[in-house]
Formats: sequence, structure tokens, C-alpha cells
Amino acid sequence: MINVPTGVWIDERGRVVRPGEVAYSSDKSLTLGGKKLTVEGDVYVAALRDWVANGEASRYALRGEALARRMRNRTPAEAEADAAFQLGIYLFKAGKQEAAAGYWRRAQSLNPESWNYHRQEWSFTPQEAGKKWMAKFLALEDRPYYAPLDLPRDERKPDKKQ
Repeated sequence: MINVPTGVWIDERGRVVRPGEVAYSSDKSLTLGGKKLTVEGDVYVAALRDWVANGEASRYALRGEALARRMRNRTPAEAEADAAFQLGIYLFKAGKQEAAAGYWRRAQSLNPESWNYHRQEWSFTPQEAGKKWMAKFLALEDRPYYAPLDLPRDERKPDKKQ
């Protein structure tokens, strides 16, 4: 999981049927610093409702190759990033802010796609969080802030009242 909000679908048997993906409850579109941010919450909620109603028969529940393509193990760099970040939290709580910041920078350099490492670091310095978030958001240039949902699409817009 590299950003929030993220949803993971787990069935009654404890099996993942959709790995982490953006999980908003309604469509949102806004412009920040001249850059557009759009999320598809309506279609996500419609897919979720379909899965709740139809279980493993839902066309949105992934299995086999489709599920395997979306799931992957963390790379060694991503695993090291997580360890570095956790060590940073430990050091911060121990009053060693400068050392903690070094480990947080290490985590971010090892896994630069993870917004969570940045968000958590920023939570320790809330007075700077908004400015830092905006700078990172604007630096995305043509890349989207949220990866587009990979869902089968109906020809019609999902019914919000489902």
C-alpha cells in the first residue's frame, strides 16, 4: 500500500480477492496548484456492492492469473525501506529527531513511490505537512496521484443508490 485511502477485499475465508487499490466512496475532482486530482469513488462503491451481493461470482472478485498479476512480493529495497522507517519512528519517540529524519529519508529514497512514508513523516511536523505534500504532488507532473482503478466497466454509469 503506497497511498491512502486504500482498500483490500478479503473474503469470508480470509483470501484476498482484490489487492490494495484507491478506495474512495464517491467521485471527486479538484485542481490543486494547477494540477488536477480525480478519483473514481462511485464505480469503486458499485463494484464493492456487487461483490457483497454476488460473492465469488462477482466479476470484480479476482482469482487465478488476474489476481496473481496484481499481487507481488516486496522488493528487497521496499523491505529495507519499511525497516528504516520503523527505526525512524523508534528514534523519534526516543527523542532523537535528527537520527529519525535520516532513517525516514532513507525509507523514502528506497521506496520513492510510497506516499505513506512521506505522510507519516509529515505527521511529526504538521506545520510543514501541507507545503511538503503540495510540492510532492506538483512534482508528479503527468503521472496521476492515484493509479486509475482497474475494473471492468459497464456502458452505463453505476447507480449510486445500489
